[in-house]
Amino acid sequence: MSRHRVIFDVTITHLTSRLKQSSIAALGVTFGIGTFITLMSFMTGLNELLDGLILNRTPHVRIYNEITPSDEQPVALSEAFEDAVNLIHSVKPKGSQERVHNALPMMARLADDPRVLGIAPQVKAPVFYLAGNIELNGIVSGIQPFDEKRLFNFGDYVTEGTPDDLAKNRNGILLGAGVATKMSLELGDRIQLSTARGVLVPLKVVGIFQSGLAEVDNIQSYVNISMAQQMLGEGTAYITDIQVKLHDIENAVPMAEEIRRNFKASAVDIKAANAQFETGTSIRNLITYAVSITLLIVAGFGIYNILNMLIYEKMNDIAILKATGFSGDDVRNIFIGQAMVIGIVGGLLGLLIGLVMSIMINQTPFETEALPTIKTFPVNFDWRFYLFGIVFALVSTFLAGYLPARKARKIDPVEIIRGQ
Repeated sequence: MSRHRVIFDVTITHLTSRLKQSSIAALGVTFGIGTFITLMSFMTGLNELLDGLILNRTPHVRIYNEITPSDEQPVALSEAFEDAVNLIHSVKPKGSQERVHNALPMMARLADDPRVLGIAPQVKAPVFYLAGNIELNGIVSGIQPFDEKRLFNFGDYVTEGTPDDLAKNRNGILLGAGVATKMSLELGDRIQLSTARGVLVPLKVVGIFQSGLAEVDNIQSYVNISMAQQMLGEGTAYITDIQVKLHDIENAVPMAEEIRRNFKASAVDIKAANAQFETGTSIRNLITYAVSITLLIVAGFGIYNILNMLIYEKMNDIAILKATGFSGDDVRNIFIGQAMVIGIVGGLLGLLIGLVMSIMINQTPFETEALPTIKTFPVNFDWRFYLFGIVFALVSTFLAGYLPARKARKIDPVEIIRGQ
């Protein structure tokens, strides 16, 4: 029988002779890894849900025309006042439309950029919703439904009807859920919109939209972009917003700067538009990882304590092993082997428990009016959590076994036997 086989048999014998302690050590690993996977899967799933509510509907770069006061006033152009100190009061914004200038050539050039995944133009218009004696302020966005659905998961927020229904019906409207509730409107009903110029536009309700943000759903609705342009009395070149979706979100900041420099247009990137939200996401992720790793560390200390006590209980066995020819390295390998067996068994069971708990959470009903498309709790089944869990289990149990194994290696069998 080979030396390694003998060491393995002694390792298994030690584990089975103290089966209760060995089981407790393995359960420490199991519940540590299982809790880590469950917590990480659930918390990151929730974070992705919250991020999706904002980021999935936010373009990586938004191009628009910001109306601001002119930096150069007419008096500055006069030679008579060239050397004077000019104090100007009540400066008014310069005369300019809300449209993006040269929108169509700009979109064509951006579409050829390899960094760009897609472009979705919009036409926004303030309106009044009219139904009988009810009159509500609102905003209508003219969109291309297929582009919005492809780039921004628009269909996930349509609770009744579909974006395709809007694309097929030029005189249709997707009403915000808050507007529909206040005006008691359902699919197939008629509604009139009044523009700022007093133009009345009759439309048919082909869908209900709910973003999960009440302040949006109470005013926002969507129509075809051609209808929005017609409501404003403008042509097909009239675009108020250009939404750009990129392959890599990290390119948003430099691209926004390029657009401002090359096209002389206002452009805001997603990080600037959602700076506070990203800060909250970072803090939530930090707390999640801190708590999860703490659980693993606690499990590692538990294993160390159990193996340390096991060595003291096995002093006589260690002395006998050394007296019968086992070297200090052999004794050390025996106890490291015990730790690794505990780590492997406990780690695999932990992966299984983590997976089962995650599936159970993912099947638990979760329904709220704010999130109509969510039916169960969100869970992130990321394989990296399972890989990290089993690697940590093996590393922590190795270290927990190595430290007390070094003590066992240095035990003098003569002193132990003489003490008996």
